[in-house]
Amino acid sequence: MQLLMRLRVLCGIHKSSHSFHSAPWQLRCQSLSGHGVLRWNDYDTPEEFNFASDVLDYWAQMEKEGKRGPNPAFWWVNNQGDEVKWSFREMTDLTRRVANVLTQTCGLQPGDGLALILPRVPEWWMVSVGCIRTGIIFMPGTTLLKAKDILYRLQVSKAKSIVTTDILAPEVDSVASECPALKTKLLVSDHSRKGWLDFRTLVKSASSVHTCTKSKTMDPMAIFFTSGTTGFPKMAKHSHGLALHSCLPSSRKLLQLKKSDVFWCLSDSGWILAVLGSLLEPWAAGSTVFIHHLPQFDPKVIVQTFFKYPITHCLAAPSVFRMILHQDFTSIRFPTLEHCCTGGEALLPEEHEQWKKRTGILLHEAYGQSETGISCGVSRGMKIKLGSLGKPIPPYNIQIIDDKGNILPPNTEGNIGIRIKPTRPIGLFLCYEDNPEKTAEVECGDFYNTGDRASMDEEGYIWFLGRGDDVINASGYRIGPAEVESALAEHPAVAESAVVGSPDPIRGEVVKAFVVLAPGFLSHDQDQLTKELQQHVKSVTAPYKYPRKVEFVSELPKTITGKIRHGELRKKEFGQV
Repeated sequence: MQLLMRLRVLCGIHKSSHSFHSAPWQLRCQSLSGHGVLRWNDYDTPEEFNFASDVLDYWAQMEKEGKRGPNPAFWWVNNQGDEVKWSFREMTDLTRRVANVLTQTCGLQPGDGLALILPRVPEWWMVSVGCIRTGIIFMPGTTLLKAKDILYRLQVSKAKSIVTTDILAPEVDSVASECPALKTKLLVSDHSRKGWLDFRTLVKSASSVHTCTKSKTMDPMAIFFTSGTTGFPKMAKHSHGLALHSCLPSSRKLLQLKKSDVFWCLSDSGWILAVLGSLLEPWAAGSTVFIHHLPQFDPKVIVQTFFKYPITHCLAAPSVFRMILHQDFTSIRFPTLEHCCTGGEALLPEEHEQWKKRTGILLHEAYGQSETGISCGVSRGMKIKLGSLGKPIPPYNIQIIDDKGNILPPNTEGNIGIRIKPTRPIGLFLCYEDNPEKTAEVECGDFYNTGDRASMDEEGYIWFLGRGDDVINASGYRIGPAEVESALAEHPAVAESAVVGSPDPIRGEVVKAFVVLAPGFLSHDQDQLTKELQQHVKSVTAPYKYPRKVEFVSELPKTITGKIRHGELRKKEFGQV
């Protein structure tokens, strides 16, 4: 069976539309003589670093020399029974081919932007690493994006290329004429489409000989779109230092992964957590990246996967663990699972205890943002204080600060700040691209102000208290109120609206819209209007942003200048007033 599967991978899988025609039998791997062991100092920043050549190619060489075990580097499955297993040597070969497609066929150069909007399919990893090899800046996006979202991202980023599926291709085509910078469109599909390049065919015929760019550590590598309280998403630009951060001793200590581990991160492919947990962190350790296509979060499928495959480590949002706990499973004592890490939203102490009771495994919390990557957490073997985010991960120096950047004493509420002076730590974002005003706003004295509220105890443990802004965090998806309010404003029934987070037992919080109706709709059936507004938001922006709760009000609380008091509405929802 294993031999048959190997042949299917190498010769091309045809069972599923999400398959890929893989590498030939004879792999050509350039010599890595001169490469040392994968070890960098927490506080030394090398002038040059590239994750593809310094890490991926290193493990390929270790495989060639018989110094790494038989586990694959990449292991992908779906509900239809398809399975892909690639070694590091195969991954190296494939990503070099992608690098040649991007530079030779598409004409992209270092510093050019590429929008990457793919579900959890093998091509996502191929393109991400292919971009890293070439110095092309990749910009992940969730497949839930609609034409309006895609238009915004392509225009503000000036992306020169996009890679997506045939499902989203029509959305791209509907706005492409308004994106003058967009030169090439790559389609991941078994079907052709006019005006699009066939990604799989191009990669299959491309050369596997490619010299990795000598990227500076501080050269740009990726851009992540992050929601804010006002306006549309900002572009948090990261350097190759983000990838280097995952290789540092202190970062490796968080998960303590080994070459024999099989690591499953359940993050949506559009977020920074996917880049960290599904690519950088496990491959820095030489571990296996395990991926289930998982078009929708189904707790039954997730549990079955833990029982079926030898997964040792898991990283997921708290909502995933909550969904599992809410199911009536006879047993969730998973045979190989050793370690669980969670982050992205608050987790209650009783949820920790319930997970430990039912699985026998502790939940370890971690904290980070699109701007920071993973900046603090509870490392394996570290004392767990239920409800705490753990301790800062060097080289991040985290303090609790006031609004002027002054360090506050222990057990005092303030802002989570990361020291950026005199030295900006490796892994922290470079800036908000083309937005110096927003970049300056988050610099607070000697610190980057995360905007999150917390306190720190005498032992250095951080206790999260809430966001300093009104961004909604639903199942790990950060949603800016302004994005939803903008969508609602397009509906004729809406005179004005205010969007806030509302507590939810599974998702942590959900989007709630307070709506003032236009005069002509005051007599309409409110239940029907609610459904119409929800469907409208789903149709004009990413569906995960739609308001699961709608309340019709006669007026909204405002300041004397007419600004809506989102904080007042949020406090009301969470029972604070």
